[in-house]
Amino acid sequence: MKSSLWAIILISLTSFSLKAQTTYSIKGTVVDTSANVNLENTSVSILNSKDSTLVKFTRVNAEGAFSMDNLKPGKFILLVTYPKYADYVDNFTLDSVKQSVDFGRISLLLKSKLLADVIIKGKAAAIKIKGDTTEYNAGSFTIEPNSKVEDLLRQLPGIQVDKDGKITAQGETVSKVLVDGEEFFGDDPTLVTKNIRGDMVDKVQLYDKKSDQATFTGIDDGEKTKTINIKLKEDKKKGYFGKVDAGGGNSEYYQGQGMFNAFKAKRKISAYGTIANTGKAMSWDDANKYGASSMQMSEEGYFYSNNRDDLRYNGEGIPYSQSGGVHYDAKWNKDRETVNMNYKAGGLTIEGVRSNQSQTSLRRLTADGRDSAAMFTGANSSTFRNNTFRQKLDVTYTLKIDSTSDLKVVADGTLRNTERADVDEGMNMRGNNALQNKNTRNSNNEGKNESFFGSIFYTKKLKKTGRTLSMLLSQTFNRGEDEGLVLSKNDFYDESGTFTHFENLDQLKTSNSKSSAINSNITYTEPLSKTLSLVLNYGLNLNSSSSDRKSFNKSGQGVYDIFDENFSNNFDYNQSSNQGGAVLNLKKGKNIANIGAKVNAVKLEQIDILRDDKFERNFINISPQASYQYRFSQYKGLSIRYNGSTQQPSISQIQPVRVNNNPLFISRGNPDLNPSFRNSVNVNYNSYKVLSEQYMYGYGSYSFTVNPVIGYTVTDTSKGASEYQSVNLTSKMSSNYYLNASFSRKIKSLGFTLGLSAGVDGSKNYNYIRNSDDPERILNSLTRTSYSVNLNASHYVAKKYNFNVSLGPSFNNNKSTVQSTDNSGGGFNSNGSFSVELPGKLQLSADYRYTLTKRTKTFNQDIDFFILTTTLTKKFLKDESLKFAVSGNDLLNQNTGFSRQSYDNSNSQSDHTTIRRYALFSLIWDFNKMGGGIKPKN
Repeated sequence: MKSSLWAIILISLTSFSLKAQTTYSIKGTVVDTSANVNLENTSVSILNSKDSTLVKFTRVNAEGAFSMDNLKPGKFILLVTYPKYADYVDNFTLDSVKQSVDFGRISLLLKSKLLADVIIKGKAAAIKIKGDTTEYNAGSFTIEPNSKVEDLLRQLPGIQVDKDGKITAQGETVSKVLVDGEEFFGDDPTLVTKNIRGDMVDKVQLYDKKSDQATFTGIDDGEKTKTINIKLKEDKKKGYFGKVDAGGGNSEYYQGQGMFNAFKAKRKISAYGTIANTGKAMSWDDANKYGASSMQMSEEGYFYSNNRDDLRYNGEGIPYSQSGGVHYDAKWNKDRETVNMNYKAGGLTIEGVRSNQSQTSLRRLTADGRDSAAMFTGANSSTFRNNTFRQKLDVTYTLKIDSTSDLKVVADGTLRNTERADVDEGMNMRGNNALQNKNTRNSNNEGKNESFFGSIFYTKKLKKTGRTLSMLLSQTFNRGEDEGLVLSKNDFYDESGTFTHFENLDQLKTSNSKSSAINSNITYTEPLSKTLSLVLNYGLNLNSSSSDRKSFNKSGQGVYDIFDENFSNNFDYNQSSNQGGAVLNLKKGKNIANIGAKVNAVKLEQIDILRDDKFERNFINISPQASYQYRFSQYKGLSIRYNGSTQQPSISQIQPVRVNNNPLFISRGNPDLNPSFRNSVNVNYNSYKVLSEQYMYGYGSYSFTVNPVIGYTVTDTSKGASEYQSVNLTSKMSSNYYLNASFSRKIKSLGFTLGLSAGVDGSKNYNYIRNSDDPERILNSLTRTSYSVNLNASHYVAKKYNFNVSLGPSFNNNKSTVQSTDNSGGGFNSNGSFSVELPGKLQLSADYRYTLTKRTKTFNQDIDFFILTTTLTKKFLKDESLKFAVSGNDLLNQNTGFSRQSYDNSNSQSDHTTIRRYALFSLIWDFNKMGGGIKPKN
């Protein structure tokens, strides 16, 4: 019995010993295929198949052989590399069944002979994460002949392109698309995405574009613009290509566009023109070139940037647009000099009707001192016609002075003429459904504006590595003139709905404004060690502006010659500031971190010329910053950023200006306003797995504002008229947050790419309200939270079919402390597109958008619409470059222009005129002679 027991123990120990001694290994021999010789010192790497991280590394011996022992079981990638030879990539698994792998003879081939005859195992990575840049290899995605960049972008994980060409990447709007790092017709993304050919693209780079100084120094200054850079293939930079598209249909809809591009090595010349009333309007956005100093008074009495984008169609009204432009960029003198020039001209007229229903809650004190809710409802309709014509010329010149210094000069000028005409009719009802007021307002305005921006940027690398000096000097200038008439009739009623009196307004309004700003900045970087550097900067900024606004009443002779001092103003505004800052930057291994702050001493002087009054202020702004980036691998990265900034009240909030364009809503400034301070934190995570084509992205942000500037509205409950002013809130902080996560992966067995994303964003804001018959104001808190989940699927088979579908529910939670009802409710959104190739060179395509907005306690009605557009295309010629298309827009005629929103203590819903059902017949010609032209696929 004992001997049997010892035998069992001995067998068990032997078995355990053998199991413990199990080893996993690989081996092989590397040779040159053509010369049949061994390649000594070839690099052999084993990578983790999940994230492509390095597991083990060795080199082959003199006989070309290699071996690796003591490996752990798992799935791996074998990577064999040697200078001037094509890489060899293979996948293998080590487990209890297969404990060793013999790769035998691994043949490498010179890259120069690759085109002759060889098949290399492996696949180029579709995505690479390089620090803050996500790079897509265009060759890993398939597109149809004659398709455009936007067709390529739609296939890239993390990037969405809607039917109008708007690009969203990693949860943010892409506002700049470059070509080979250069602007193409300025900052208009659609001119690149809708016209550059997809087959010309080598790489697509997605990143946050930093300021020129931050790019040069490598130190983040917080200025970022979500940017896509289209890198063209070398053999696609010579020749010409373009497109002509002309179409017309029923309901008098039409559109036409043409573009011509001639590229020759380091020179690009392009021209385009469009005309349409289908919403195909080119949009301009120059806000990044102009600072807050570029302000003038709007017809409502608020200041706005002179360079706002007023050639953008947002879907409201029927647009009639014409636009055109010319682009030129070139490099010469051994690439030491470059120039980029753009001229654009465009006109946009929008006509339509909008209607609005609103519900406003107020608090009133009852006789026994308790709060009670007072509810008012309103209905308004308006007819509008806005016309804008704009011309813009910009030039950028760069000079590489020598190997250590560069110079960049930018000049940008814009001329704009506007005409606006509105007719508004509305009424307000009390909670007992008794009429409170009725109003009619006619207004028209004509204006013109001139603006200029210029800058000089000089950079110098000093003798010590890492020591640099850069200087920036810029100026902006704006001048605007406006003149218009306001005719307003207002009838008022008592609590029983009986007419009491009327108040009419008939005035001529004129406005003349000027502003000029000179900004300078000097930045010096000093390396303190191999990993640590210090950045110092100083800037002097001078800003002067004037606003002369006059109101005139009509005399008995019917002439507007009676000056109204109560609603007129004439201000001069001067501001000077000195700004200094310091930032410590650490770069070590996979880590990049910086921390620092800027201090800005501001002196402000404001003169009321009309009333001979002077207002002066001096204050200090402090802006701390910190960031951290960690790069796990070439395909995975994490970044965290913090920024703190002082926010000055706007000119319109400070100036004690009374504006009566709408007698039911009069605004006035508050010269006692103090600055607010905003803190923001952003976290960004990116990950891509090469073999599984799995992409993960996460983004989160949180910000809160101390001493925020909020609105204070006093309402005359007997008339329904309000007076508005901005004030500081010292007892509360406003806040905003946003979280978004997305995941996508290609299911190789099906060929589908599936994705899932979820997001939540919210805010908490405040405003004061007071009734004219109540002694105390009440603080209203508005909390808004939005949730959304989205599932998407896409599949692309060249020359056969492709589709992309996205769908998911959403929920908006809106709560106001003074409202007895809220505007919270759920919804569902879905959009998608498909295209299928039919016999006879026919192609059928369609896209749809479905939106469901559920009823709320405020508005007891479900709203849903399904917008479907289809196109049948017949292709001609061998390369399919000529097409005839028949398309139907909004086939179900459900586009109503509906929207709902909550603001302060009001809820509202509106609808407006918009583009609805029509048919369009189009002839399209894509011509191309780039690098020998494209070859149609079999």
